[in-house]
Amino acid sequence: MKNHVDEKQQDSFSQQVGMTDWQHMASDINAVDESSVAQALTKSRANQRLSLDDFKALISPAAAPYLEHMAMESQRLTQQRFGKTIQLFVPLYLSNMCSNICTYCGFSMENKIRRTTLNLEQIRAEAEAIRAKGFEHVLIVTGESERQVGIEYFEQALGVLKEYFSHIAMEVQPLKEEEYRRLHELGVESILVYQETYHREKYAKYHLKGKKSDFDYRLQTPERVGRAGINKVGLGCLLGLEDWRTDAFYVAKQLRFLEKQFWSMKFSLAFPRLRPCEGGGEVNSPMSERELVQLICAYRIFNQQVELSLSTRESAVFRNNMMALGITAMSAESKTQPGGYANDDKSLEQFSIDDNRTVDEIAKMITDKGYQVVWKDWQQGLVSQ
Repeated sequence: MKNHVDEKQQDSFSQQVGMTDWQHMASDINAVDESSVAQALTKSRANQRLSLDDFKALISPAAAPYLEHMAMESQRLTQQRFGKTIQLFVPLYLSNMCSNICTYCGFSMENKIRRTTLNLEQIRAEAEAIRAKGFEHVLIVTGESERQVGIEYFEQALGVLKEYFSHIAMEVQPLKEEEYRRLHELGVESILVYQETYHREKYAKYHLKGKKSDFDYRLQTPERVGRAGINKVGLGCLLGLEDWRTDAFYVAKQLRFLEKQFWSMKFSLAFPRLRPCEGGGEVNSPMSERELVQLICAYRIFNQQVELSLSTRESAVFRNNMMALGITAMSAESKTQPGGYANDDKSLEQFSIDDNRTVDEIAKMITDKGYQVVWKDWQQGLVSQ
């Protein structure tokens, strides 16, 4: 029996996930024919709102021959909504402490790596090094250890960081609603939380110990963020962990659910592909660059308002080319280890990066292509000449 997409609003998104079957959804996506892809593109060109069934068509294998048409439509819609702008941001890792055992992550508790948490003096040194590069938008990455890196530590850290940055986002372990409310009071404007995979049974095999092993609590995190009044939430899955098409569909389904629940919020999506790290990490569902292009274009055609972000995990050539096809934000000159901007110690990094260009080189590439660099979240600014 076909697993029909139900967009009816439920009390929690985890309830919607519980009402669907992963394998049936994967089969539905793979069974889409080309006529459904053509129909989805026709609706988009007519400025009609696409359904989740349309999104399934756009990420299906049947859409591969339509990639050029999807790219053109994605470019049209992106420039129509965002103009020719690219927002630049940088991740700042505060800690690599972790209370979870996750089979794919370099920071996993069982990995024998040197652990560190930045003190206030080190945080200030990182902030000064980052601010000197021109950034006004910083993404704080905290690790996942409430005991060592919890709300009291965040209060102190944010007190320093607010002196340097006009926009602060956080990628932090799932917290209680009142804790998110406190972060908002302290100046945090967006929260990023990735489900990694929406396959409930397989999720348990990747997350062996710690609070991250609670599938539903993590899945409900964006709803707690929304109720806390935070302006923006970032979603995504770890591409390659499980079937990327099925995981991507659930991200789209969660996005639509949240838009109905929290109509005034903004949303962003990221596309992290599984990268080599300490402790390994098997890529169960390899994703080619062509397939990543398909996915990015599919999300843009599905949702014209969502921000799409591409990290330095991807190559310089790929990021250059994707800038015109749907991406609205990029990280630049990223360090994935605590203290990496003031003291570049590679032994602490979470995963390897691919695009090693400096922020000046990336900014020049952007302007050379006729785009503007946005240094602060939704405030346009030109690169200094």
